[in-house]
Amino acid sequence: MFTGIVEERGTVVSRDDLADAARFTVRGPLVTSDAGPGDSICVNGVCLTVVGAPDAGEFTVDVMAETLNRSSLASLGAGAPVNLERAMAAGGRFGGHIVQGHVDGTGTVASISPSENWTVIRIAIDPTVARYIVEKGSITVDGVSLTVSSIASVDAADAWFEISLIPTTLEVTTLGTLTDGTTVNLEVDVIAKYVERLATPAAPGTRHPESLPENNEVSS
Repeated sequence: MFTGIVEERGTVVSRDDLADAARFTVRGPLVTSDAGPGDSICVNGVCLTVVGAPDAGEFTVDVMAETLNRSSLASLGAGAPVNLERAMAAGGRFGGHIVQGHVDGTGTVASISPSENWTVIRIAIDPTVARYIVEKGSITVDGVSLTVSSIASVDAADAWFEISLIPTTLEVTTLGTLTDGTTVNLEVDVIAKYVERLATPAAPGTRHPESLPENNEVSS
């Protein structure tokens, strides 16, 4: 699990395209200081498993086709900046919100409106993602835990939401390099997804929670 508090902005060193996957080598001296094969590192909001450490300060990850098809990682190449965060340690400070590193969809930067003390970024989204987003709720954009500052009306033809970023966020994450048309990874608040699932009528042949055995009894 992650919290959406980016620890450092890393750089893609290389990309090797395989038959149905891609292998990325990423430079991140901080996140690799205590990470090894098998550990999880969030890269632009995607939870990935470290498979190797070719050089000091670098780590390698394998990204399957499914992940490439559902996230913006497919567009990354050598030299691309990425947001990095190690998995949260038990007992660690919880600075953001619950982030799984499981991308729910992508959005497209529709506009960027800078002001003296903050920048407002509007992101166009698919309606299937929009239903999980609420004003003043949490959302993860490219691995960064953020608060939704505004959303489109539920009756709007084009779905979007806005985030307001302070200069520090723009400086220490990749969000400061976004331009109109950029694709970003989105992860909605996991609580919203579980609530929806529990509120959805069970399909024929399945059991509702109230029909489960009482007292943890399991039928043989």
